[in-house]
Amino acid sequence: MGIMDKHAILEKSPTLLLAGSLLVVTIGGIVEIAPLFWLENTIEDVEGVRPYSPLELAGRDIYIREGCYVCHSQMIRPMRDEVERYGHYSLAAESKYDHPHQWGSKRTGPDLARVGGRYSDQWHLEHLIDPQAVVPESVMPGYAFLLDVRLDGEDIGDLMAVHKLVGVPYTDEQITVAQADFQVQVDPDADFDGLLERYPGAAVANFDGQPELTEMDALIAYMQILGTMVDFSTFTPDASR
Repeated sequence: MGIMDKHAILEKSPTLLLAGSLLVVTIGGIVEIAPLFWLENTIEDVEGVRPYSPLELAGRDIYIREGCYVCHSQMIRPMRDEVERYGHYSLAAESKYDHPHQWGSKRTGPDLARVGGRYSDQWHLEHLIDPQAVVPESVMPGYAFLLDVRLDGEDIGDLMAVHKLVGVPYTDEQITVAQADFQVQVDPDADFDGLLERYPGAAVANFDGQPELTEMDALIAYMQILGTMVDFSTFTPDASR
């Protein structure tokens, strides 16, 4: 009996095929998962990676709510074409405070893992209001309505507390002053030194140019931090991993 004849036995027997599939998946799962139990830390700590500021966190929720992850990934693979187009390949540590992560599985639009600082706030504003005015070939819908939805940050402390429950290291102080930090990040004339001590590198700006704090401010603040926390000019991968 040749090997093809033996394979035919599996194909003709649903029970044997199921048992064989379960065996293969079990072995594969053990090989991939078991070694993780012997590692002290499965994610390399990288200098600069921090939890999101209150405004960035709110913007991230808006990003998820509007389904941006459906068309935009946030994971640059270590392949030449991806690195040359988008920048340094993504590190696991960059997503360790994401619940859930935004790696994505499809790119109708470009990857956004390194979009922070690549364009001005005004560019993002115009792009979100009318994508085709900035990128004529874009199939992205407009999000001008975000300008009309005001935010006061009243519940942002509760949101941060929930993230703390799943491992994000927000301190009690950060949660207590969350609403104030939320408001300060869109006011360049305010005293934002405390905000920058708690969230180094956070962009402070009136992101949408309006006197009111809106969902547009929050979304742009989130996008402007993506990929900017790690200084790749000094980053050296851990060779032991």
